Amino acid sequence: METNPNSNLETYLSAGDSSADNPSLTVEGAIANLKQRKDLGQRYYAAWWLGRFRVREPEAIAALLEALEDETDRTPDGGYPLRRNAATALGKLGDRQVVPPLIKCLDCPDYYVRESAAQALERLGDPTAIPALRKLLDGGVQAARQFPGKPHLVQPYEAILEALGTLQAKDAIAAIEPFLEHFVEKVRYAAARAMYQLTGNPVYGERLVRALERDDLQLRRSALMDLGAIGYLPAAEAIADTLAENSLKLISLKGLLEKHLENQSPAAILSPESIRVMQLMDTLL
Repeated sequence: METNPNSNLETYLSAGDSSADNPSLTVEGAIANLKQRKDLGQRYYAAWWLGRFRVREPEAIAALLEALEDETDRTPDGGYPLRRNAATALGKLGDRQVVPPLIKCLDCPDYYVRESAAQALERLGDPTAIPALRKLLDGGVQAARQFPGKPHLVQPYEAILEALGTLQAKDAIAAIEPFLEHFVEKVRYAAARAMYQLTGNPVYGERLVRALERDDLQLRRSALMDLGAIGYLPAAEAIADTLAENSLKLISLKGLLEKHLENQSPAAILSPESIRVMQLMDTLL
């Protein structure tokens, strides 16, 4: 199939995106559902909906911030599902006024709230979150053990490491590097991702490229997302050849293309590297 990459750039940048869900609520209805106290299911869904549709109205943000401190929606083991959804939603809204409350969530006893908060802080891109995220690495690899009786570690290390990399926490390099040898492979990948973002050393990108050859599909998927996030251009062919879903490969290649285009003038002719990535994407469409 012949393509003209220069005239179809928007198509490639939207590749891998799912179509928007049909909104079954109004903004006013979602906010009202989140603020009411009788139906926990409606509150949970409303928090998700406000994030999914990027509702940035002050009343929506205020309701989500209130949900970050909710005590009514609890799981049998003490988790806070509504808080998790609220943290995730706030990370999608781009309002940095929510950074301090999200930082406070990093002390929540619910592992998944801490994970959602770290991911939200990464999305928001505010470096004031670095000290609190860095603190969660205290004790190093030796402290990064499995939580007794739980299917996760004592901290959400993947999310923490990824956030520190995205936030350019160069002072945390010495703390991050030992996690390249952690016993959990996805944590090792997150450390490699962060180290590449912080140093630009291709040795860390190549670690992720090698992970694309793993037998475990979940690990290959994880490596695809990490390579897309860091925009490691030399991985383009390996990404396209990975034994994984085309949709995920497209998302990863889209990440490479976007990172590469960030460093080019909008008026510039597409580089050979950009065209190469777009041609690879075309084979997957």
